[in-house]
Amino acid sequence: MSLLTRNVLTIDVEDWYHVCGSGRAIPVPSRESWRVRSNLERILALLGEHGHRATFFMLGSVAENDPALAPMICSAGHEIASHGYSHCLVTDLTPQQFRDELLLTERLIVDQTGLRPCGYRAPQWSLSEQTGWAFDILREHGYLYDSSLNPLPFVGNSCGSRTAYRLEGEGTVLWEIPPMVTRSWIGNLPTGGGWGFRFFPFRMINKTIEELNRSHHPAVLYLHPREVDPAGPRIDLPPLKRFVSYGTRTDAAPRLSELFRRYRFITLKELVYEWQHVS
Repeated sequence: MSLLTRNVLTIDVEDWYHVCGSGRAIPVPSRESWRVRSNLERILALLGEHGHRATFFMLGSVAENDPALAPMICSAGHEIASHGYSHCLVTDLTPQQFRDELLLTERLIVDQTGLRPCGYRAPQWSLSEQTGWAFDILREHGYLYDSSLNPLPFVGNSCGSRTAYRLEGEGTVLWEIPPMVTRSWIGNLPTGGGWGFRFFPFRMINKTIEELNRSHHPAVLYLHPREVDPAGPRIDLPPLKRFVSYGTRTDAAPRLSELFRRYRFITLKELVYEWQHVS
């Protein structure tokens, strides 16, 4: 199958209590209530059943708490990328704090897997034109791609491209790979992941993937482990924040299974390496 018909599933490896921008400190629950491992095992089994590979954006603090997670993901043939360390918004970090988090997570991943991450995604899409220094730091440390500029209102880059593009700078190239959204008369809709993936009609999601593929672009989907755990715990948040963070109590796995039957999924690293080869 050609590159043009490949798509990507990305997983932000964080637990149910990792919600940033809530306006209050959220204490880390006891180890007995952590659910990220069991949810990841379900996602890995689903990928293995259909023979697909995915990119897992690993939160450094999660990797530190459970050092077996990253090796488990890598041994199944998937890519480990960086999701930072603390799950703080990048806009709440200084450039030095951002660098420190990036390098700490990188060291954890290398120590645990022997592989260095080449991709990054910011918590809650918190990179923008106002945080241009973060892209410079990613380039400085040899990262090949970022997947943080979600083309949605209020987060990411609402006026940004819906498809991958190159960010030139200082003689190096950083690919920006936004997640899938669907155009509508009220603006772009978050059909590529999160609450939108479970809320909007499946035919809308499928149609958007087909439109992207016909235009020779991959669809990039994203998932949090808690989205295959509809009975799991949730933080008590204001109604709007709770919906944006968690969405409906719907299991994402059946929709994923249907997409796995229809399309082929590979890693972001594989896509970027092929783009570099043909560019």
